[in-house]
Formats: sequence, structure tokens, C-alpha cells
Amino acid sequence: MAQRLDAALWKQLLQHGARQHQGLQAQVRAMVVEAILDGLLPPHTPLPSSRELAQALGVARNTVVLAYQQLADEGYVQPRERSGYFVSPDITAGRVRAAPAVAQPSAALPPSRRPDWPARFKQHPSALRSIVKPADWQRYPYPFLYGQFDAALFPTADWRECVIKTLSVVDIRDWGPDQIMRDDPRLVQQICSRVLPRRGVWASPEEVVVTVGAQHALYLLADLLMREGTRVAMEEPGYPDARNIFASRTSMLRAVPVDEAGLPVGEALAGCDYIYATPSHQCPTTVTMPLERRQALLRMAQEQDFVIIEDDYESENRFDGDPFPALKSLDREDRVIYIGSLSKSLAPGLRMGYVVGPAELVAELRALRRLELRHPSALVQRAFALFLSLGHQDSLLRRQAAAWRDRAAAVLTALARHAPACRVVPVSGGSSCWVQLPEGMDGSELAARARERGVLIEPGEVFFMTEPAPRHFVRIGWSAIPLPAIDPGIAVLGELLRQR
Repeated sequence: MAQRLDAALWKQLLQHGARQHQGLQAQVRAMVVEAILDGLLPPHTPLPSSRELAQALGVARNTVVLAYQQLADEGYVQPRERSGYFVSPDITAGRVRAAPAVAQPSAALPPSRRPDWPARFKQHPSALRSIVKPADWQRYPYPFLYGQFDAALFPTADWRECVIKTLSVVDIRDWGPDQIMRDDPRLVQQICSRVLPRRGVWASPEEVVVTVGAQHALYLLADLLMREGTRVAMEEPGYPDARNIFASRTSMLRAVPVDEAGLPVGEALAGCDYIYATPSHQCPTTVTMPLERRQALLRMAQEQDFVIIEDDYESENRFDGDPFPALKSLDREDRVIYIGSLSKSLAPGLRMGYVVGPAELVAELRALRRLELRHPSALVQRAFALFLSLGHQDSLLRRQAAAWRDRAAAVLTALARHAPACRVVPVSGGSSCWVQLPEGMDGSELAARARERGVLIEPGEVFFMTEPAPRHFVRIGWSAIPLPAIDPGIAVLGELLRQR
């Protein structure tokens, strides 16, 4: 019979398997499961009695009894009368055992060698210039990063309510099966009736497809519409991920410098097939395209026969009045493909976006999405549908706009006080500002030195397609930094600037 594990090892296993926010019973169960699946407890190994294990771990005996009963119900252990619990021989049955050592090849066989993987790559996405943020950014005291999660603003109770309702028996039967090409009809209905009308856009369900975030929407559009030779105009500076996605399909990208009103309408757009633009909240400068220029852009699209890809991010969080209607709201000729995000304001990790376009385009996007991932999580779609229908999204946007307005004012005030030599593009909404450093300053160098002092900012050169890219810009965000931390964080930047 297999030997029992001693008390010291059980304590180590419990500490290793401990999970935050788990009760002791759940931790004991997880400890035994991990020990079984990792091979520390082979089949037929006897477990300590509930009294012995409770004493070894320093927990109540009833905690161990309930954990053992659950493990027995799940088939991990088997009770034997008057003998206790033993590891079930069935739980690891059918597993592939470790491969035996391979004998040396005979002289008749060619020598073994690995494939030359780098030579096989048709592209190198890891080498692209992209926005980079530290994985442990939450440890830093002054994270002036754009688009990051703020737990203080997350509506935990509201989201938990929606997820719990989504886990009802009736709902599980609805979203549990493979949806193939379909989206949750309740979510699509909410997008059509609650989300899009706020932007002046009206669409039918056949004109909406749900994506795994707005970035996935861009990838689908590039895959469907672009090939080598396709001519695409982009804002300069602009969104790096859109640039990288489009560049994976065509080398014919055209950088069009933006001005104080966003993307200019003129000869630079002539001859293009697609125009990518962020008219409501230009990335990264934050400027808004006025109505007259939007109308001129649509007229030119008609005359030149190009299509506009409108990325409408952060458009609802304006500080100085009602948001501009989306460019799509002015479109009468199906010249605009509209991309939006549901998760950016709630929690970026949820990854939920959508595309609005003509029905024939959406049908092809659905078919293409099926080849990639079939459909976004049906559970998350249903939870989002409930979140929208119960008005939680509207409440969140109001609270978020108020918080971001206060933080924006604090950032601008602190920059004026501690870094008066910097030029800041006027801010009318959103969660970041575009800052021009004094002549000769390098944004990447400043960001590196600031990180050493606990301050995280984003160098601006990554937003430019032109090489060599201008290096005297940075982006400063406030979506994830508490209000009291803003002034001392900007003070550190001001000190570093003065040292230069």
C-alpha cells in the first residue's frame, strides 16, 4: 500500500494551494485535488483521517469532513468502510504516461534536428512597434497610463448581479450551446436600442456583429477587405495597433498628419480605398473633428469612392457638453464602417466590441469570425446584455465622466504648475492628454527615468508611422490613477524635466 504523507508536507500543500478569497473548505479540497492530479497522491493512497488532517493543518475537523465528502461526490476519492478515504484509481485513468527515454539513433537514421522556426515565420508581430506597458503596472504609485482598469470605479455589485442572473438554469440552456455564427440576440438588441442611439446611429440586428474588443474588429476588417496593394490612409499620429494590423495585409499605408481639427480632408486622401479615422476623439491627440469637416469627408468619400473605418472610442465621455454625433450618424450611402467598444469603459479585460455596417458586410464578417473563433463568449455577451438593459452602463458612464473630469483638471493643473514648459493639447473629454515636451527632450528617455521613480507615462513616438518618429511627445492618462496621487506624480515629472 502507498505511504501516507506526513503532516509537514500536508501543511506545505495547503500553503501552495491557498487561494485568495477562498474559504478553508475550498482550500483543503483544492490542496487534495492538486496533489492527486500532480501525482503526489497515486491511486489507492490512503488519506489521513479527518481528525489527523485537521490537526496537521490547524483547521476545524468539520472543514475536512465536508471537503472529503465533496471530493468523494466528485470521484476524486473513494470511502472504504472502517478504513477511511483512498485516492480513486479512476481519476487519472487514461492519462498518457511520460514518454520513455529515446535510444540513440542508429547510424542508418539522419541526425535529429529542430526546425528553423524563425525562417518559417511569414511575419514577425513581436518586432512591431506597439504600445508597451509593464505587466505589474498596478504596483507603481503613479500609473499615468491610458485605458487601464480602475477597481475603484468598477460596479462590482451590478456586474455580479448580471453574472449571477446569467447563470440561471434557463439562461445556461440558452447560451451554453455552440452559437456557431450567431450573437446573443439580447445583446444585439441592446446595442441597437440603447448604445448606438446615444451616438445618433440607428441600425438593425442584421447590421451589427459582436467582436472580442474593438481591436478584433479591426483585424476582421483587415482580413476581409485588405490585401497587398490596398491603399489605406491613416491619421499621423494615430493608433499603433490599427497601423500594425493593416500593415500585415498591405504595405500601401499613407500617413496623413492631423491638425487641431483631426484628419484633414484634401488631396492626401485621394486615390485611397479606405480611410481609418478617430473623428470623435482622435488617438492620441484627443481633438474632435468638427461637423463641417465630417461632412466634407463624407462628400469626398462619395466622390473618390473610398470607405471610412470609424473607430469611435471614448466618444461619450466629454466634459464640455453633449457628445458629437458619430460620423456614422451622417452616413446615408453606407460609406462608413463603425467600430465601438462595450468593455473599455467597464473593464478592458472583458473584451467586448462590435462593428456596424451594411448587412452584406456583416454577414461576411460573421462567416470570417466563425473561422477564427466562432463567436465571443456567449456567457459574457448575455451578462453584458443584462448590464445594459438594467441601466448599469448608463450609471457607470455618468460616474466615470465625473471622476475623469476631476482627474483631468488635476492633471492639467499639475502640469501647468510643475511642467510649464510643456504644451498640452486642450482636453474636452476622455481619459488622457497629449503632451509636447520642450525642444530636445526625448519622451522615451523621460519615461524610462520616470519609471525608476514610480511614475508611468507613455512615450509618444510609437504613435507615429513616419520614421524617424518625433520623440518629444508623451501621452498621460488618468483612468487608473487615484486623484490624490496626480499632483505628486506630475511633480516627479517636473523635477525630471528641470534636471534636463
